Amino acid sequence: MDHFIYRDGILHAEDVPLADIASQVGTPFYCYSTATLTRHYQLFEAALDGLDHLICFAMKANSNLAVLRTLAQLGAGMDVVSGGEYRRARAAGVPGERIVFAGVGKTRAEMQLALEGGIRQFNVESEPELAALSEVATALGAEAPVAIRVNPDIDAGTHDKIATGRKEDKFGIPIARARHVYAAAARLPGIRVCGIDVHIGSQLTELAPFEAAYSRIADLTRELRADGHMIERLDLGGGLGIPYTASNEVPPLPAEYGALIKRTVGDLGCTVEIEPGRLIAGNAGLLVSSVIYRKIGAGRDFLILDSAMNDLGRPALYGAWHDIIPLTEPAPGADMEPVDVVGPVCESGDTFARQRPLPPLDAGDMVAFRSAGAYGAVMASEYNSRPLVPEVMVRGDQFAVIRPRPTFDEMLGRDTLPPWL
Repeated sequence: MDHFIYRDGILHAEDVPLADIASQVGTPFYCYSTATLTRHYQLFEAALDGLDHLICFAMKANSNLAVLRTLAQLGAGMDVVSGGEYRRARAAGVPGERIVFAGVGKTRAEMQLALEGGIRQFNVESEPELAALSEVATALGAEAPVAIRVNPDIDAGTHDKIATGRKEDKFGIPIARARHVYAAAARLPGIRVCGIDVHIGSQLTELAPFEAAYSRIADLTRELRADGHMIERLDLGGGLGIPYTASNEVPPLPAEYGALIKRTVGDLGCTVEIEPGRLIAGNAGLLVSSVIYRKIGAGRDFLILDSAMNDLGRPALYGAWHDIIPLTEPAPGADMEPVDVVGPVCESGDTFARQRPLPPLDAGDMVAFRSAGAYGAVMASEYNSRPLVPEVMVRGDQFAVIRPRPTFDEMLGRDTLPPWL
């Protein structure tokens, strides 16, 4: 469920007509619903009720400070994968004890930043990283809380570019080496082993891969405890998918996911951490765009929009589907015409949809890309010297620009010429 609905034929974000935002902000722009962010977070809280747990929002999905502050005020922790994300989390008011630092390539500078600023735990991905963290922590006279990321060799059945739990993926240590690595960690100065981490991929639409992975982690927990390790936390990652289309994707509900967690690891007495990103933010956001031209081609028509692959990269990167709907509701029984929906960037890959059935649209009409709140604005760039898309947040009948569109002078001002020019 989200809070983007037609009222009197006009698409609204909560109680705000999106056309009103467009008249003040211009297009394209991202729009986020506070009510949807809140509802989705609360679904996970309800799903894990009865377990000692922490829900850490995966910031890589959407790192706008207003989004982070909204979730932090609800009690969310943050899953960060860079020093920049760590700084954003702290700027949004998240205390260090609610921040988990993940990522396969943490630098020593990032480790020092988190140790000095406060951290719940590092999810360590490799033995060289573990050694580096020990050195940094020892030099600071600190102790680094650690959960080691284990690769359970589970094929999650998701897109190849977002699968992370197979043995050929770059993430984590092989589960067969886990006991060896934990033994090594226990001997290192400055390291305090506190848990196990696992994450098998993103946009999972079935529970079976989760069950297989979590069952292996439960067995590993018992083995490591028998070896004398204090396993207090299980970081189970994220990855639960969302319905990008209304017709053919029915991912499991958070309640079903929570029941699975309780069934597989609930008897271990561990604090459970999960790291949802897409399911919290994905359907809480739209990308609103205007039609520049309708172009008649050889055998097909094109809708050329003012948004492009640099604004929403998922279709070009993953062949991803986003529902595209007009801001003005089509009349019942309106004719649908197949069109290619494209952007103005000089790349054939700048295509959002091919032969998508849409009602008649022409220059000046506006459309919205649904399910664009995750991996949308965070992946945007200024390719073709196009300004970054502004972000807007709605709460009830109010809206605010939470990241403005940069001016061309601001963009040009970031470049400097060398003395010889």
